[in-house]
Amino acid sequence: MITLRRSEERGHANHGWLNSYHTFSFANYYDPRHMGFGPLRVINEDRVQPGQGFGTHPHRDMEIISYVLEGALEHKDSMGTGSVIRPGDVQRMTAGTGVTHSEFNGSRSELVHFLQIWIMPEERNLRPSYEQKRFSDEDKRGKLRLIASRDGREGSVTVHQDASIYATILGTGEEVRHALSPGRSAWVHVARGEIEIDGKVLRAGDAASVTGEGEVVLKGHGDGEALLFDLS
Repeated sequence: MITLRRSEERGHANHGWLNSYHTFSFANYYDPRHMGFGPLRVINEDRVQPGQGFGTHPHRDMEIISYVLEGALEHKDSMGTGSVIRPGDVQRMTAGTGVTHSEFNGSRSELVHFLQIWIMPEERNLRPSYEQKRFSDEDKRGKLRLIASRDGREGSVTVHQDASIYATILGTGEEVRHALSPGRSAWVHVARGEIEIDGKVLRAGDAASVTGEGEVVLKGHGDGEALLFDLS
């Protein structure tokens, strides 16, 4: 079964410096029908204005993945990590026993547009850790590129959960297929452009859950970029 979750159905909060859309319940947005999907707990689409950002704040017992679409996001944390995340970069932070971090848009003119993803880990009280890797558009064009996995295979970042995340960029007429093992489900999130699934066109911010299917088929409809989550 394939169920669509349209962009306009998401929670929304505009704080001026931050314009955020919540696929699942988050902060002041609460919908008992959308509390997550398997271990996938959060997909927030955030736009941060120039010179603004998230001040130092804590997390624990969560796998946090950042996927930047536009601009540059500056990251600092209590592990001593300082980095800049740009389009093509994938950042994974294991909060584990506890970590504090900040995220800031250092540009004076350009906003930062990124997806922040939370995945619940298999174990509590993991040792906090950080990882960042780059995946070019060519790595993703016309194919499903593994960007995060439980075992870090194919050069992906490692998440402490039985989950695999793929990224793809598809032009008109391009198609990718992903087999789902028995008992596994998928979540597809369109990051930008348009992607077709099950004969229906999904636009930026739209998503689809896939359960009880043996395969996920994505087709390019214009130029589109999407993330596919393969989940236990």
